[in-house]
Amino acid sequence: VGRRVDESQPMVDARMLDGSRFNAAIRPVGVDGPLVSIRKFSKNKLGLHKLVEFGAITQNMAEVLAAAVHARKTTIISGGTGTGKTTMLNALSAFIPEDERLITIEDAAELQLQQPHVARMETRPANIEGHGELKQRDLVKNALRMRPDRVILGECRGEEAFDMLQAMNTGHEGSMATIHANTPRDAISRLEQMLGMTGMPMTVQSIRSQIASALDIIVQLTRLSDGKRKVTSVAEVTGMEGDVIQMQEIFRFVRTGMESDGKILGHFEATGIRPRFLEDLRNMGIEFPGKYFEPGRPQD
Repeated sequence: VGRRVDESQPMVDARMLDGSRFNAAIRPVGVDGPLVSIRKFSKNKLGLHKLVEFGAITQNMAEVLAAAVHARKTTIISGGTGTGKTTMLNALSAFIPEDERLITIEDAAELQLQQPHVARMETRPANIEGHGELKQRDLVKNALRMRPDRVILGECRGEEAFDMLQAMNTGHEGSMATIHANTPRDAISRLEQMLGMTGMPMTVQSIRSQIASALDIIVQLTRLSDGKRKVTSVAEVTGMEGDVIQMQEIFRFVRTGMESDGKILGHFEATGIRPRFLEDLRNMGIEFPGKYFEPGRPQD
């Protein structure tokens, strides 16, 4: 794979020719000797219908999110490690129209977009002399010169958040990204911190204003204690009130108990709030029955 691992650089992370992720560590990092892990990815992409079958999301919720993605609603997928953020990003990206030009940016290419006009970009670490590093921020900046309709960021975790939000606010609506956070509100706070990392002279209110105007939807994923992955919240970002970003929850997962074997019991329900983006969907000829959003109604 063209990567070097030795005493001066005892860890390496790379993508193999078949797309698998390869990670290795040697002494002194690997205390007892070399450590190697290979993460292989299934060639069978999990679609949104499969996530419905697995009980990670309901059919109604999936239909609303799919329509929102199609209608260029900017979406952030939030969750902890191992919650299925990349899987959900792959699944939702299937509803982007095929005539759009897409650019994906990742540390290691994992996304499997099926559209015909996809340009994939991948970061590069510095060489042994410390030169040649290409960070996600470098790639986001370059991507905006390539005239994409949408930018898909594998994981937003640093200074690239500023450039990504700029893109979302300047003609690249419908762009998507994942972020490591435990709640939709936590995802907003993480983005605020990332924008602060740029060192640019911005007030808290201007940072929050950029976030509020850029984002439409936050999909929260959680891995429950029984190992099942669920969409535990779908929230819409509605703007600013004073200096606080306003959100409204559309759907949620409600835990009702636990069986003796540790299985979590619960159901999905609507909160009773009709998302504001329904008007945009209606203008595109997409209508949803009122029952989809009836409060407390277990979702189909």
